[in-house]
Amino acid sequence: MQNSIIVFDLDGTLVDTAPDLIATLNLVLRSEGIPEVSLQEAVSLVGAGIRPLIERALVQQRRALDEATVDALFDLYLVHYEAHIADHSRPYPGLEPALDQLAGAGFRLAVCTNKFEALSVRLLDALGLTERFAAICGQDTFPVKKPHPEALLQTIARAGGDASRAIMVGDSETDVRTARAANVPVIGVDFGYTPIPMAELAPDRLIGHFDRLPQAVSDLLG
Repeated sequence: MQNSIIVFDLDGTLVDTAPDLIATLNLVLRSEGIPEVSLQEAVSLVGAGIRPLIERALVQQRRALDEATVDALFDLYLVHYEAHIADHSRPYPGLEPALDQLAGAGFRLAVCTNKFEALSVRLLDALGLTERFAAICGQDTFPVKKPHPEALLQTIARAGGDASRAIMVGDSETDVRTARAANVPVIGVDFGYTPIPMAELAPDRLIGHFDRLPQAVSDLLG
């Protein structure tokens, strides 16, 4: 398994972060007198980063704000979210045993997310997961972000992995597009935040629980 690597998305894949993401979103919406969004309504807005999350919520609530106001909401969001990043966010069931099994089989593990790198590390630190990953790369780590294939390929390189022995694990169309563009097989999870059912995105393997991940990896890499 030398240099074989599994690269994970973060929000909606490794960790159920929606409760804290949406709580902070509602705080910034309230600051402008805009009605809150429900967790169920808002989970499909997650995945492209914080500013797109705010912008998508404004569209959903049919509110148009000037760029300076959106900038201020973005700044407010960052300050509050950093302080409350793991109030309610938790790893998905079965994650840690699956990571243990993969690491024990010799796989390198990494994270490639459209969350900012510093916030990603802060979240994983709070959950005691950071040391499991050879690289944690966010939307600001490289000049490009997902779905650009270089975001994934450079994450693999930073972690010391081999792109010909790599798998992407994610919950969204962005993850599938990234993996396809990088010519890397992709395992989709069906418990994330995508507005399009993962089965419709046709990943190479589809899992509904992390206890299925080691077998899916074995199926793809042998």
